Amino acid sequence: MLTITLLGTAATMPLPDRALTAAVAECGGHSLLFDCGEGTQTAARRAGVNLMKMDAVCLTHYHGDHIFGLPGLLQTLGCQGRTRPLALYGPKGLGEVWAALRVLTGPLPYPVYAEVLDVPAALCEKFGGWPQGAKLTPAPTRHRVISQGYRLDLPRAGRFSPEQARALGVPVKQWKTLQHGESITLDGGRVIQPEAVLGPARQGLSFVFSGDTAPCPALEKAAAGADLLLCDSTYALPEQAAQAKQYGHSTFGQSAALAAKAGAKRLWLVHYSPMITDPEEELAQAQSLFPAAECGYDGKSITLQYEEAEE
Repeated sequence: MLTITLLGTAATMPLPDRALTAAVAECGGHSLLFDCGEGTQTAARRAGVNLMKMDAVCLTHYHGDHIFGLPGLLQTLGCQGRTRPLALYGPKGLGEVWAALRVLTGPLPYPVYAEVLDVPAALCEKFGGWPQGAKLTPAPTRHRVISQGYRLDLPRAGRFSPEQARALGVPVKQWKTLQHGESITLDGGRVIQPEAVLGPARQGLSFVFSGDTAPCPALEKAAAGADLLLCDSTYALPEQAAQAKQYGHSTFGQSAALAAKAGAKRLWLVHYSPMITDPEEELAQAQSLFPAAECGYDGKSITLQYEEAEE
């Protein structure tokens, strides 16, 4: 299962009841943080999210409202006793940004590895603990600066066949290894591949975080069939489409239209302009195009489950 928690939904500036945009994806004892505006660590505490579990911070771009929370958060993690490494992902330009942030954080008791992510990252190989095949994929987006969204995929192996495992002479204690997609070697040297005891792959889970963006084909492709899409919805009204385009953002209706075209299952509207005092008042703008649209709010959380029909 995969738990997504919104830490903040504000654009440009934090408000008394709305922190700057950030979200966490948790699986087991591991998590990824998407963007980190000022106050993210406070928002995480309010939402009951433990950021010590983070393996990586995934930045969509380098505007201040998406990165100014990093120095304080990184220092806090050190004060809380973190020693294991932390990855910092982002689009081109990350090296210069991290060099500046590092001046502010000062020495940290754990290593931070800054990496421009332009190809999919295999999370289990990089960090361990994630399901076999879990993958984080960047997707270029359309903003005023270089930017990218992210798609997180948790695949699901086929159904395990105890009968087939017994027929092949696999000891019960090694079944779990095969279920996790790893081969085993039996006494005598015979190698058993997972495919020998697993059925066809089943439907996994997927989550997409857009960051700041106008509608674009790359994001639509990344959101294809996603269980949950968190999409830039800076402007509420269709008559604000020209302004949204000028600044590299989306309206409620544009986010909904993209979700519908992509065949996403759920859409949460996020990254509200300060002029939007109550997003729910304009939710119909989105639901008329994509009925499964919802307004995101600070602390909103969902646990995505594998489809029961696959059981």
